[in-house]
Amino acid sequence: MMSSLNRMNTRIIPFSFSYHEPTSLEEALSLLSKLGADGKILAGGTDLIVKMKARQAEPRHIINIKKIKELRYITVDEDKIRIGALATWRDLEKSSHIISRIPSLLDAASVMGGVQIRNMATIAGNICNASPAADSAPPFLVHGARVKAMSEKGARFVPIDSFFIAPGKTALMPEEMVVEIEIPLPPPSSSSAFLKLARTSMDLAKVSAAAYLKVDGGTIEEARVALGAVAPKPIRAPSVEKELIGKPATEETFKNASKHVVKDISPIDDIRSTASYRKKTSPYLVTDALLTALSRIGGEKR
Repeated sequence: MMSSLNRMNTRIIPFSFSYHEPTSLEEALSLLSKLGADGKILAGGTDLIVKMKARQAEPRHIINIKKIKELRYITVDEDKIRIGALATWRDLEKSSHIISRIPSLLDAASVMGGVQIRNMATIAGNICNASPAADSAPPFLVHGARVKAMSEKGARFVPIDSFFIAPGKTALMPEEMVVEIEIPLPPPSSSSAFLKLARTSMDLAKVSAAAYLKVDGGTIEEARVALGAVAPKPIRAPSVEKELIGKPATEETFKNASKHVVKDISPIDDIRSTASYRKKTSPYLVTDALLTALSRIGGEKR
């Protein structure tokens, strides 16, 4: 009876667990050190609680970090933007730092669930869930973000390229938690964009793409492209990037370069889409993301 119930969308969490509510980072890290893989961090809960109800996750201990107020911030510090582990998608959506400097992340916020979800869901939780379709991942990848992980032993920084390992798996150790995400401040004459295709406006992506460009005198100096939902983890597209550097920043260049994305992706059939659809639409989505980024630095309009 219980196994049948678990397959339904109920409000029941069908197993027992211990609940912890630390009020300081030190207390949270101490709990993680003691509990290891048996402990699970709860921030927004929009992914974890759903998985617990479906019995896809069965943590023995829940560590709710919502009362650690110092982890909720979005600030600029010297040459980087710092996003605290408890910053929500709604915080991001309203941040002047993100609005003016990281437009691809703002794009992602605008299509990530509804306002109710964005008020609860955290940015750090989105990457820690490690979904191949995570909306924040492609913007972080094209902006060269890095993740600050902490344990009782200290802090370490993990480049976002190395953070995602496999579906649902990150580079975090059991005793570590994400405390911050850092994004280098982009230089002048650069911008970015994020686009996604989904079954409905609030669904996970069938395909998503982010693009970052730095242009000087009409020539592409830097180019980074990343995609979601087309591989076991969010990925960069080096084959596309190679075709962009040093070329004129034009729609023709973007279209020709975007064709090479099929070399970088490995899509599958799943409940949201087919591998064939993802392979066919990815070049068009990459082209549109590049054109949108270019339009934001005064180039050709999308």
